[in-house]
Amino acid sequence: MNLKGRPSPSITPFLLSSFYKSLSPIHPKSFIHSKTDFEASTMALAVTSTSIASSSSLRAEQVVQLNTTSFQPSDRAHLVSPTVLSLSVKRSVAVKALNAESRRNDAIVTSAATTFAPDVMEKSVEFEDFEKLAKDLENSSPLEIMDKALEKYGNDIAIAFSGAEDVALIEYAHLTGRPYRVFSLDTGRLNPETYKFFDAVEKHYNIRIEYMFPDSIEVQALVRTKGLFSFYEDGHQECCRVRKVRPLRRALKGLRAWITGQRKDQSPGTRSQVPVVQVDPVFEGLDGGSGSLVKWNPVANVAGNDIWNFLRTMDVPVNSLHAQGYVSIGCEPCTRAVLPGQHEREGRWWWEDAKAKECGLHKGNIKEESVNGNGNGNDTLHANGSVSDIFNSDDILSLTRPGMENLLKMEGRKDPWIVVLYAPWCQFCQAMEASYVELAEKLGGSGMKVGKFRADGDEKAFAQQELQLGSFPTILFFPKHSSRPIKYSSEKRDVDSLMAFVNALR
Repeated sequence: MNLKGRPSPSITPFLLSSFYKSLSPIHPKSFIHSKTDFEASTMALAVTSTSIASSSSLRAEQVVQLNTTSFQPSDRAHLVSPTVLSLSVKRSVAVKALNAESRRNDAIVTSAATTFAPDVMEKSVEFEDFEKLAKDLENSSPLEIMDKALEKYGNDIAIAFSGAEDVALIEYAHLTGRPYRVFSLDTGRLNPETYKFFDAVEKHYNIRIEYMFPDSIEVQALVRTKGLFSFYEDGHQECCRVRKVRPLRRALKGLRAWITGQRKDQSPGTRSQVPVVQVDPVFEGLDGGSGSLVKWNPVANVAGNDIWNFLRTMDVPVNSLHAQGYVSIGCEPCTRAVLPGQHEREGRWWWEDAKAKECGLHKGNIKEESVNGNGNGNDTLHANGSVSDIFNSDDILSLTRPGMENLLKMEGRKDPWIVVLYAPWCQFCQAMEASYVELAEKLGGSGMKVGKFRADGDEKAFAQQELQLGSFPTILFFPKHSSRPIKYSSEKRDVDSLMAFVNALR
């Protein structure tokens, strides 16, 4: 018998039958009293089989079943169970659990017989050029990309579901007709509507979502040390790391690939270069090490409104928070509805800078801004090329840093000013461009000056210290008879709200 617990091909059916019959008078409980007894018996069988190797052969897929008086050696050395033993030379394939916990291989029998070498299956390493694959799939539909991903990875890939419009991923997977897996991160602080949505999705698709939870000891330490809402004071990264990033890392260790709902139009400075497929630059997969995990983004090139058109057309269940003005949905304390003129990600961590609106799950897709000069030109550089300046209108004056310094020093201005502090790469700034341009047109000839000051790059520190910059965009009103500007605190950036602010102060 070899080390895998399979009968050696040299053992004849007659020998096996005779050997097992010789054991039948023995009570199962008295047959093997220790690991040593079992190993000695196994060795005897192996030696006997060697002596008659030339007399017969056994087919590779023959299975021998013992009756109820036989034994079943366990892979636990201290435990022997007198139940049915099934020996087969067929190799079983175990599916690694999503949480990547170690699992026993019940086909392995502990044995002292080292006469025969264990079966070794050589694992061929297949190289895949994912950059080329991403280019090949760049113009493919989300359904085609999803089908390719599921076909390639089978049960070693899963959809990451956040409980928002990424339910479209599940619909695409369902439409392929292939089996698929879905997992989600339950941070413990989701909205009640999101939990109800999870249940509705499970029933609609007849699936079970594989939930991942944060480590209770880590959560307890964080809350006891810093309180329940520390993220409002020192940023959301620490809480997200405990409640989201680490549980995700555990989940991905049980996979070779995962599927996300990232889109290029979702967040400024972070996702505009998301490919449809890539080697995950941050997380590790089942095999461990760099490059062991592949990340698929089937809707990378799809606009948000097209996603919603798809969901409505297919009558897919959606989170009821969407009807309340929520677009991007996360944890309850860190998510709110967006208002007119706001970008969809502005409802997340609204108290932080526009470029910080990532939790760390897609850290590998975050790009750093690149600027030249003093940041006041129209030649901002992104990793993907140039970005044009915004708020371009004859009614809007472009201010330099000396101009802003003079404006701060003036106590007796002839005219009041309203100035937007912006960064052209910021999609929240881009989202309010039309409203601000219209405001400038309406204020034309009224004695009210409308300006803009690019406050990123080298000017950001100055804007934070002197101009109350917290995040982009920041809107300031400079009254006639005061050097201190008044900050527009509302998140409503439609033209009527901006005009009401101006009229209330001038």
